[in-house]
Amino acid sequence: MTATVLIPAAGMGRRMGADINKQYLQLAGRPILAHTLSLFDQSPHVHRIIVISPADEIDYCRREVVVRLGLRKVEAIIAGGAERQDSVRNGLRYLGEAEQGVVLIHDGVRPFFPARLIQPVIAAAAEIGGCVVGVQVKDTVKEVVDGRIRATPDRSRLWLAQTPQAFSCALVRTAHEQAFAEGFRGTDDASLVERLGAPVAMLEGSYRNIKITTPEDLLVAQAFLSQQEAH
Repeated sequence: MTATVLIPAAGMGRRMGADINKQYLQLAGRPILAHTLSLFDQSPHVHRIIVISPADEIDYCRREVVVRLGLRKVEAIIAGGAERQDSVRNGLRYLGEAEQGVVLIHDGVRPFFPARLIQPVIAAAAEIGGCVVGVQVKDTVKEVVDGRIRATPDRSRLWLAQTPQAFSCALVRTAHEQAFAEGFRGTDDASLVERLGAPVAMLEGSYRNIKITTPEDLLVAQAFLSQQEAH
């Protein structure tokens, strides 16, 4: 089974403090987004990719990333929305109701997702309806209210959600449209599906699957690449 991949890459990256949006910052001589797209473009388990970009960056993305790298599976670059949830909804609307397979939703600035996990994520979503990649919390977590610790949750039950998050396209489309109609804002796509009462599996991912949003993250990413080259 192959899947469609939606890549939201419409973020402004204010925390990065750079002159350009974070997805176009250079990492080993290529934009971060280029590394992410290459991961899925080279996978036999992906049949098409839809990039969701700020409207005024669509031409730049096509020219400087898709064409320059010769990415074959990028079917379209479409305009994003005000927030990530709006961008993903635009992507699902682009796919239309005819799309009934599995769709993966992956952040454009997560270039280190292990390619070996693409097929298991797709398989879990096809079987269960939804699947999130994540890692178990390592630190002790405190619930704090007004500067005071209220509780210490059992960390053995806590996971950090990452992307990709994969779903039956019909299911995640319904979840997004219902959230839109009700004015609900979720912190990720899985939270919208969870509102419907649908099951979502958790698949163990990698602590290297970082989201590059700050200058410190970029330094870590460069270290990861240097280590890969050394090996």
